[in-house]
Order: sequence, then C-alpha cells, then structure tokens
Amino acid sequence: MPKPLAATRLAPLALGLLLAVLPGAAQAADGEQVLRLLEQRRCEGCRLQDADLVQADLRDARLSNAQLQRANLSGSRLDGADLRGADLSFTSLAGASLRGADLRGSLLLGTDLRQADLSGASLDPGALSRSHWQGAVGIASSVHSYAELHNAGVSAARLGRYPQAETFFGEAIRRQPEAAISWVARAICRAEQGQNALAAQDFTYAATLYRRQGETREAEQLEQAARQLQEPDKTTRGNGMGSALLGGLLGAVQLLGPLAGKALLPLGL
Repeated sequence: MPKPLAATRLAPLALGLLLAVLPGAAQAADGEQVLRLLEQRRCEGCRLQDADLVQADLRDARLSNAQLQRANLSGSRLDGADLRGADLSFTSLAGASLRGADLRGSLLLGTDLRQADLSGASLDPGALSRSHWQGAVGIASSVHSYAELHNAGVSAARLGRYPQAETFFGEAIRRQPEAAISWVARAICRAEQGQNALAAQDFTYAATLYRRQGETREAEQLEQAARQLQEPDKTTRGNGMGSALLGGLLGAVQLLGPLAGKALLPLGL
C-alpha cells in the first residue's frame, strides 16, 4: 500500500491548485512568487501586487523591496517581518500584527493600518503621514509629525471623542509647543469634558502665543474665554461649551479643521 503524502508535500500541491483556480493572488500577482512566499516566507523584491493574503502567517518573512501595492494582508501575522523598502501603497494591513517588523524605507501611501499592532516596529519618522493608522497600537510618538497628531485630534473631536482628541492635541503640543492652534483645540476638548480649570489654562497660554504674533483681537477673545471658565457659577459641562465660548471669530469650524498640506486625511477613527 503506497505511503500517504507527507503534509509538507500536500501543502504546496493544495496551494498550487488554489492559485490555479481562484482569480485572486494567482492572476493579480505572480502566482509562483505568492506560492514561494507562503512556502518559504522569503520573497525579496517579489511582484505581489493585489495578492490576497488575508490572515496569512508570514512571521519573520523576508519581503524587503517587495511590490505589495493594493495587496490584502488584513489580519495577517507579520511579526518580525523584513519589509524594508517594500511598496505598500494602498495595501490593507488592517488588524495585522506587525510586532517587531522592520518597515524602514517602505512606502506607506494610503496604507490601511487601522487596528494593527505595531509594537516594536521600526518606522522612519513621518512614515505614517499619508497612511490610515487610527486605532493602531504600539506606534512610538516620535514617528508622527506635528501635523499628523493635530489632524488625528481633529478627526477624533469631530466624532465627539474628546478624551482621545485631547490626547492627540497634547502630543501635538509636545512636538510643537509654539503652535497656538493646538493649545486652543485642546482647550475646547477639555471644556467639552467639563475640565474648566485646565481649559482656562490652555486658552490663557494660547492667548500669550497669539499676542507674540501680534494677533491682539484673537488673544483678547481667548482671555475672555478663560475668564468665563473660571467664573464660580460656571457649571455647564460639555454640549458645545468649549466652542460656544469662542463665538464666531475663532469658532470650531476654523480651529477644529485639519491643517493644510496633508495630502491624505485619515479615515474615520
């Protein structure tokens, strides 16, 4: 009686059949290279555009300089993967695990990294500026630019997620302490949460920054907002409190609008 084929021999056969009959990875990408990647977890410089690799186990895979544009790697396991110089433009890595992955030099234009785990991953500064990273964990604050952090705060504030927005604006302020607009935006978020004392402090410091720039009218309005928050009978909490204090001149439409120059705004948080 012939011996059954070993699992290690059946796997390539099964994968080959799948790649031959399904219109996914075999036709969109180079089928032979997809197969090689799944078998060996090594495919430097491979053509893997549009490949369907949902929930693939690619831990420690060698994918430097790979062409992965528009590939679907949602939920995949790429812990420790070498993705240096890879083109991940418009690739879906939503919910993927990239713990300890090396993404230095990779192109992340429009890449979906929402809910991904990037703990310990190596990224170039500003690498995420044109990607969608809301909900991702493990991203070092040093990776984000000031504009990215401020705009993430804008997105959260527009959805009414004021605690999250406050955190983003705080990180933006740490990156660029002289950016008055972020101080005002954080003040609004704090006032919306009823943190009147902290909001007043932010408004007051923002007024100082505006005065340094010669913006006297704006500074006076911010100082007035700070005084109102410190009134003993000021008990209103939330419900537009922060933006209402500023009236029309420095209204929420102006202050909680994304900074100019961002080529690709983040998707919803």
